[in-house]
Amino acid sequence: MGLGCMNLPHRYNDAALIMNTAIDQGINYFDTADLYDKGKNEELIGKFLKEHNKRSDIIIASKVGNAFNYEDDDVKWDPSRAHILSSVKESLRRLGTDYLDLYMLHGGMIEDNKDETIDAFNTLKRDGLIRTYGISSIRPNVIDYYLNHSDIDVVMMQFNMIDNRPEMLTEAIAAHDVKILARGPVMKGLLTDNYAEVIDRKFKDGVMDYSREELTETLTKAAQDAPLAESAIRYLLNQPVASIVSGASSVDQLTTNLAHYEQVSNSKTTTRDHFKDLDYKDHLS
Repeated sequence: MGLGCMNLPHRYNDAALIMNTAIDQGINYFDTADLYDKGKNEELIGKFLKEHNKRSDIIIASKVGNAFNYEDDDVKWDPSRAHILSSVKESLRRLGTDYLDLYMLHGGMIEDNKDETIDAFNTLKRDGLIRTYGISSIRPNVIDYYLNHSDIDVVMMQFNMIDNRPEMLTEAIAAHDVKILARGPVMKGLLTDNYAEVIDRKFKDGVMDYSREELTETLTKAAQDAPLAESAIRYLLNQPVASIVSGASSVDQLTTNLAHYEQVSNSKTTTRDHFKDLDYKDHLS
């Protein structure tokens, strides 16, 4: 498991407690992005790594491609070489390190000048500012281009029993010796025992190909077989993923995630019989 840092508390002491607990429990992959809280998330991680002298123990991943400013909420997509070469310096400064273990493009459009983006990442790798690079994307046409025209090492995708579209891409990704990072394993809390409350708060209109009624019925049936969070992790452990990147906003949430992981990590079987098979061609946004 990896620690998704996007939802770390803004208070440093609270965030540091989560990160320290993660390390104590054997987690050594921290995932962030320059866009998360406009760089403050990176600063939290950087302060923690410096104060606890943990840089050499942690694999740090960050992401780039969203141009933002501190005056308003305006965010513009910018995968240009100039933006990437400039942004990495800011991320390194905030994280208090002279290299990133992994740097990912934070999205991707088919209209992008992808060769320019690839050249920027190759330059950073050649100069030693990053060790590896990849993309965080759900677009199959974008993923396919990078698989065939770049030296990416990873693809990060939302991947869970509800959004199971990545199953259609796993063979192609593996054929290029590229690893998959699975984010959103419990789909914003849907795949937990609190699914009814989460539907009321976040998914009143349903999600993916599920109406609200279908979503409630599907999760109610699935919850009768096993705790949803355990089923969610068991499902991903049976997929060819390199890491399950799970976010945590509290120590309790982190330890609960780890407990579910430990409970099912030795299991070799899973089922998602209650869930639909989704097709990427209907979800290209």
